[in-house]
Amino acid sequence: MSLSQNISIVHPEHFFVTGLTDAPNSTYFYIFLFIIYFISVIGNSIVLLIIALHRSLHSPMYIGVFNLALADIGETNALIPNMIKLFVFDSHYISYNDCMANMFFVNFFITVQTYTLVVLAFDRFIAICLPLRYNAIVNNKFMAIVFSVIWVFNICMVTMSTSMMTRLSFCKSNVIDSWFCDYDRMMRLPCNDSSINMYIAFVVEAFFLVAPPFIIVLSYLGIFIALCKITTWEGRFKALKTCVSHLLVVGSFFLPIISNITTETSANSRVINGTLSLTLPPMLNPIIYVLTTAKIKDLIRKMLNNRSAPIRANVSKWL
Repeated sequence: MSLSQNISIVHPEHFFVTGLTDAPNSTYFYIFLFIIYFISVIGNSIVLLIIALHRSLHSPMYIGVFNLALADIGETNALIPNMIKLFVFDSHYISYNDCMANMFFVNFFITVQTYTLVVLAFDRFIAICLPLRYNAIVNNKFMAIVFSVIWVFNICMVTMSTSMMTRLSFCKSNVIDSWFCDYDRMMRLPCNDSSINMYIAFVVEAFFLVAPPFIIVLSYLGIFIALCKITTWEGRFKALKTCVSHLLVVGSFFLPIISNITTETSANSRVINGTLSLTLPPMLNPIIYVLTTAKIKDLIRKMLNNRSAPIRANVSKWL
């Protein structure tokens, strides 16, 4: 292993990312990942274009959906192409600087996703619990400020946690038992004191993996209480229907991550489960929002009808 040493800090020239080891038919898994990548990028790009081009969707909730689609594309591009490059081409080595960059972008876009889901939960909470004050509290300016703060705050937090990795000395091993430059797995490699990094990792996990689902649960507890106060079942169903897409997205995002953290499995199973828990939600999110949101469905239907109208006219002429 080629090493570059700065005083007592040892940084390897490369890390070795294990990924799947001796897994039969692993090629099919990478083909499946490529399909996920294709659907994620195309689906989220369509959502971005639809929201950007139609003024009727320039509202607080769809600003949140736009931000989520942006983060989904970022996370997908940070994870899947790098995995395919490393493992399909049998090149498990990644340079130290590329590894730090990979760690930063994966963690950054995941944290943006988590707090976007929190903001969307707040949007639904105000819409159902305080409907008369919704436009005064939640407006486009408010959402723009909130998401600007989220992006800046997350950049600062992830930059701090990533930059602190540079103070660690990797003089014993450069093998990362994961499918990307995983902060948690890399914390097990240093041969010098990593207590500060462990503390920062604890703070980051509290901010991004514990606080968001807790806030979302509190939001829906308030929504449930508000629904109980609505006298008719029709009114309750109508209000709850506006939350379906968000609940599905929250479930598809947090449940696989929680399951992967709490379940002890073999190395290859952990890689597969971990990969799918991070790559499937960005693929499912645009599908969920397109299928469960009436406005987006109507706009897509109108776009398809407008494009197919000339074709139908030409066919009718020939007939």
